[in-house]
Amino acid sequence: MNHNICDLLNIKYPIIQGGMAWVAEHRLAVAVSNAGGIGIIAAGNADVSVVREEIRKAKEMTDKPFGVNVMLISPSAPEIAELLIEEKVKVVTTGAGSPEKYMPKWKEAGIKVIPVISSVAFAMRMEKYGADGVIAEGYEAGGHIGENTTMALIPQVVDAVNIPVIAAGGIGDGRGLAAVLMLGASGGQIGTRFLVAKESIVHESYKERILKAKDIDTVVTGRSTGHPVRGLRNSMTKKYLQMEKEGTTFEELELLTVGGLRNAVIDGDVKNGTLMAGQIAGLISKEQSCKEIINEIMEEARQSIFETRVSSASIFEE
Repeated sequence: MNHNICDLLNIKYPIIQGGMAWVAEHRLAVAVSNAGGIGIIAAGNADVSVVREEIRKAKEMTDKPFGVNVMLISPSAPEIAELLIEEKVKVVTTGAGSPEKYMPKWKEAGIKVIPVISSVAFAMRMEKYGADGVIAEGYEAGGHIGENTTMALIPQVVDAVNIPVIAAGGIGDGRGLAAVLMLGASGGQIGTRFLVAKESIVHESYKERILKAKDIDTVVTGRSTGHPVRGLRNSMTKKYLQMEKEGTTFEELELLTVGGLRNAVIDGDVKNGTLMAGQIAGLISKEQSCKEIINEIMEEARQSIFETRVSSASIFEE
């Protein structure tokens, strides 16, 4: 199962850890990288000095490749873009915008650039500007989402571009990884399952909500504003959805969520905090180390692909 994304990123397994703000810090990234995938430090809205410290701490803990996710709407994005070159970061993933203006410098510095995209047109544009791959994220994912499902989006993006496509959204076990590989993806980006990893700094109350989640326990807020976000249902989402129904302005709605993700991750406010999680949360029932998670996913994927080949052989016999 050594796909081209493994060669591109110099990793053992085709698994990328999602760049989850407040969650994806150096300890989680290092644990994923050491386990054979590639860990990602999320810059989020952090100051450049904080991101620099995170990168340097990761370098002290591993000699494996790791990356940084840049949220392009952050006021710190231009400085962080330069920092990644200075710190010789190997891989950059991007979200919340297009990294076009940073691509020439990043590419010149030898950085592998893999933007998160939610449409075929965006994927083609990123390939045109020199992206090394794209992360095609489906509607099932946690956090900020598009409208296409993973099942529909992946094969269309694979057919449209000639660079590796990493699937994201709805991948929580080896069956999910096997499925997206069958759709033509080179690997999978996983977020929600790593959120409950033993190395994750996420508050135990937040983790507990994930572990107890059912298949219908996520909800999308912000559709009326053009900024849809998927997370677990709580008092905040109930109030948010009611305010949306009443036609509340985007600015007023944003006030409801200011600091909400930090409050959930760090303080464990599961009532009024922002509990970002994908639909796959209902499948997750145990806390494991990153190594255990990755090993289990890879074994399940191998078994799923083997069983599919065996069972399909008789179906297609002439």
